[in-house]
Amino acid sequence: MNNDILLTPGPTPLPPQVREALGRPIIHHRTSQYRALFKRTLQGMQTVMQTKSSVICFTSSGTGAMEAAVVNLLSPGDEAIVVLGGKFAERWGALCKAYGITATTVPVAYGDAVDPKQVASALAAHPKAKAVFTTLCETSTGVVYDIPAIAAITRKSSAVLVVDAISGLLADDCRTDEWGVDVVVTGSQKGLMLPPGLAFMSLSERAWALVDQAKTPRFYNDLRLYKKALADDDTPFTSAVSIVVALDEALKLALQAGVPQVIRRCAQLAEATRAGMQAIGLTLFSKRPSNGVTAVNVPSGVDGKQLTKVMYDRSHVMVAGGQGDMAGKIFRFAHMGYISAEDVLAGLRALEEALNSLGYKVTPGAAVKAAEAVLHRSTATVSA
Repeated sequence: MNNDILLTPGPTPLPPQVREALGRPIIHHRTSQYRALFKRTLQGMQTVMQTKSSVICFTSSGTGAMEAAVVNLLSPGDEAIVVLGGKFAERWGALCKAYGITATTVPVAYGDAVDPKQVASALAAHPKAKAVFTTLCETSTGVVYDIPAIAAITRKSSAVLVVDAISGLLADDCRTDEWGVDVVVTGSQKGLMLPPGLAFMSLSERAWALVDQAKTPRFYNDLRLYKKALADDDTPFTSAVSIVVALDEALKLALQAGVPQVIRRCAQLAEATRAGMQAIGLTLFSKRPSNGVTAVNVPSGVDGKQLTKVMYDRSHVMVAGGQGDMAGKIFRFAHMGYISAEDVLAGLRALEEALNSLGYKVTPGAAVKAAEAVLHRSTATVSA
């Protein structure tokens, strides 16, 4: 039996109902049985994405939906604005480059959140930009961006706003329609409590208007095919049937609790985690922290790569290290999806033990005590 505690920002732990659903006998995807289930899951996705727009489902990682956004909204030679700030924000730029899109980047230091005024300045300087690409939560830094403010600015322009909510959905608030976000993309392996393998996209009418105009070559990711198939509660290509069946169960959990409650729960676990870190003298890397993941500076004199290894080797607790230039300098401790309060406390115990073993002396139990004080102020849980 696997006794690992998974505190990585994707994949995240799977609820028992999801694990059971994944083990059911497979059904055929071109049947009325499957189409009824598929229709129900996409309606559930509309609720969690907080939109009345249709939701497209891809068999892919979240990056597949990101690529679909680029190729369906823009043509080679078009201008776009890409807000930086982390490894996944940079992926928007890489996708634009791959398809001949002229991307103007808005520089943001790792750990910082973009100032919405920077987006306004970029739009003013590039009035022909057709899209602004940004993130809700930058997974690599633990930063949540001010999407409502960015959306208010973008709505005054002709550009559509495209938001990567792959690690932010169901952890940070994402009010797609209320804020006026044109396109939201997300993936299955984080707040949705599923394995990797599904990606989703919602599009406003303003975004759909660009789809028919786009000249970028596309086949599997052609949204026109998905829109046509949706009329029959179907997909143009083979679905990841077992993961969709599991999605049905995951959505039951989320919708039973209610989207606001799920987000509040993540916020509570985030507050507890950060109280624990601060109690043992650690500092946060993110200047605008997400509810889904906490990025923490590795203390001076400690090898960050060894820290995550020791936590796993000694305690079977898995956290994520830093990426790129941040490797060994930060670690990322998630509290989204099915991660529980007990998991967070176990992670903090493992962190204390690992730090002490690596020469950074902390008072045993200090992080856990501080986190428990936060957790005792609320009993918010996702029904299971």
